Amino acid sequence: MIKVSKAITCMMAIIFLISMVSAISIKSLDVDNLTPGSEGKIRVEIENTLQDDVDEVSFNLNLVNLPFRVIGSSEDSIDELNEGEEDDFIFTIKAANDIKPGDYQIPYTISFLDNNQQKQRSGSIGLTVNGNTELTLSIQTEKPIVNKQDKVTLKIVNKGFADAKFVSIKIIPQGLVILSENEAYIGTISSDDFETETFDVIYKTQNPIMTIVVEYKNFDNTLITENFNLPILAYNEEKALELGLITKSNTPLYASILIFLILAFIVIRSFRKRARLKKTQAK
Repeated sequence: MIKVSKAITCMMAIIFLISMVSAISIKSLDVDNLTPGSEGKIRVEIENTLQDDVDEVSFNLNLVNLPFRVIGSSEDSIDELNEGEEDDFIFTIKAANDIKPGDYQIPYTISFLDNNQQKQRSGSIGLTVNGNTELTLSIQTEKPIVNKQDKVTLKIVNKGFADAKFVSIKIIPQGLVILSENEAYIGTISSDDFETETFDVIYKTQNPIMTIVVEYKNFDNTLITENFNLPILAYNEEKALELGLITKSNTPLYASILIFLILAFIVIRSFRKRARLKKTQAK
């Protein structure tokens, strides 16, 4: 009796394992890569690996607390799926405009009736939201005058959807001298953000150019190198005076007046001294 009981138990365990293996399962999955604000398709092919036909098969995506929404319904269904057959479910989803690029998991549930018994299978679908990095550079000067020291502020803006990581810059000057270090490590420039760096320079021509070599790693951790040529308009002193960048020094005028007054004082004093001397001699 004990041996028979053990045999029955083993047989039940085998049947249980077979039932776990045989189920409504995903045979193939095709997911479009997305970018922030874009739409894509999720194509799911399911297969009935059970020994019976099943009814009221539904596939449901759970997007609660996820930065996606379904265009249409998040649930699709078919009336029946016979033994050994496959069928497709297709969903159109849209990523949020402010979604952070990266990998995401979307939970799903498959529900069906097997011999009038409600059954479910759950899992998740992985997808990737790609993001590009788009850097723009600009410079701002204080008093760009030839042969004068000035400060140049470099602004790097990331207009892309992905962060620029490990950003470093190197300046190759043309027509100007960099008085400070010509290299700088910036770090991470987040999406829709910017960083600045200031350099001390002396302009040698009226049309100097700063060539900026930028290195960074993009969303895929690929090392990117970009060159930016940023022209600068510098002025001679005459034009700078005209534009009000500098004011004309009155020191020479004040010095001339002072010298004139000193000379006048000396002349007047000498004249008065002679006049007194003549008056004394006349007496």
